[in-house]
Amino acid sequence: MTTPAVAAAPGLDQRVRVLIVEDSDDQRLLLRRYFERAGCDVRVAPSAEEAIAAYGDVTPDVAVIDLVLPGMDGWALAVRLGADNPECVIAITSVLNTEDYPHGHPSLPKPVTGAKVRQMLSDFVPKWTAA
Repeated sequence: MTTPAVAAAPGLDQRVRVLIVEDSDDQRLLLRRYFERAGCDVRVAPSAEEAIAAYGDVTPDVAVIDLVLPGMDGWALAVRLGADNPECVIAITSVLNTEDYPHGHPSLPKPVTGAKVRQMLSDFVPKWTAA
């Protein structure tokens, strides 16, 4: 289920827009909380298909994608989102060993922490400033 669209408040466009694609309810909630605490505007989707519909409304600055998803997998979604929006930072999250993460993308190995989220934002998203 995607979050509903919200009318843009003054200054909201300056916030980092994050799309989280995670099929686990607990992980999705946790990631959402960490990114919201970092001052980001967050949308969530439990599947790649719902994520594609969500970013059709609002182009994300960052997409956090779990690799193992029902239907279209995270690998395919990362390729499609990268082709549709080359400016979007695509961060991969999974239980993979660190050396198994795809090269060229930031990673958020599970278990994800708030500190890892803030570090990824600091390293890869120039418009983000610590909240």
